[in-house]
Amino acid sequence: MSSPQGHTLTANMADLVDGSTAHREVSHIDCLPVYVKELIAGGAAGAFAKTTLAPLERTKILLQTRTDGFQSLGVYQSLRKVLKLEGVLGFYKGNGASLIRIIPYAALHFMTYEQYRGWILDNFSSLGSGPVVDLLAGSASGGTAVLCTYPLDLARTKLAYQVVDTRTNFSSGIRGFYPRPAYSGITDVLTTVYKEGGIRGLYRGVGPTLVGILPYAGLKFYIYEALKTRVPEEHQKSILMHVSCGALAGLLGQTFTYPLDVVRRQMQVESLQCSTIQGGRRYRNTIEGLTTIVRNQGWRQLFAGLSINYIKVVPSVAIGFTAYDMMKVWLHIPPRQKVQAVSAG
Repeated sequence: MSSPQGHTLTANMADLVDGSTAHREVSHIDCLPVYVKELIAGGAAGAFAKTTLAPLERTKILLQTRTDGFQSLGVYQSLRKVLKLEGVLGFYKGNGASLIRIIPYAALHFMTYEQYRGWILDNFSSLGSGPVVDLLAGSASGGTAVLCTYPLDLARTKLAYQVVDTRTNFSSGIRGFYPRPAYSGITDVLTTVYKEGGIRGLYRGVGPTLVGILPYAGLKFYIYEALKTRVPEEHQKSILMHVSCGALAGLLGQTFTYPLDVVRRQMQVESLQCSTIQGGRRYRNTIEGLTTIVRNQGWRQLFAGLSINYIKVVPSVAIGFTAYDMMKVWLHIPPRQKVQAVSAG
């Protein structure tokens, strides 16, 4: 009985016994420390999710920061205008800075979440092992990742804020009416901002970012892990389950913290909004930013771009969590219970 299935099984067994290339690859992966695997899994998940939704991210920033020509437009009209002015590449303007930021951000976010979670379980057993631990670990990991990568987020926002009309008037050989970009790239943004304001300039807007990320990151992990515990065991490995839980986690977490994201974006681009600055910077802190926006721009501005954020964040969180869990399987990261047992031993 030399069926094809039997022949394939025999060949696979032989490969494992004689140390084939596939077996050596598995051994190399298994030799990596767990925290390194978590860094790789988190970075890959973040990059995949961010690139998939880059056009929506660019449009959201234009709406949040009230860029000239976009104040009264909706999501669809904004997408059409970016396409008309800058072409398809306009949708990915600032995405290079975004990827340079998101890869270390997501890597640190997921890895430190796992580390903080294990540390809390080891030192605060009275909290149990439920979603409350995920809430605390998620908040702490979100703050850690933000502090380590914030200047890159600042650069991404400043680059995405600039709109350049790439259409050329062939008769005169001149560009459209949009002004020339203030920055030519990531390095230019970082060096210029540092020269103008030092370290404080590179962290302009970090206050509302932290105020927003701590509850958002915590709620995101809390809701995701809480929902997973309610899924029957036979569906625990379903990709649809991961996507659904991640989508709901992103939806609820973002709703509660979105106004803080609007304040952060406006603080980041104040130096580019010459016409709106009178006598210096407008927002000295998060509370002043919230009250000033409500007073001068109306309370609806606190939720400008929220519809596109729902369209973006829900699949982004869903893709991120799903990709992370899939990468954990591919990298042979042991289940959390086994990790804790090994560390305890």
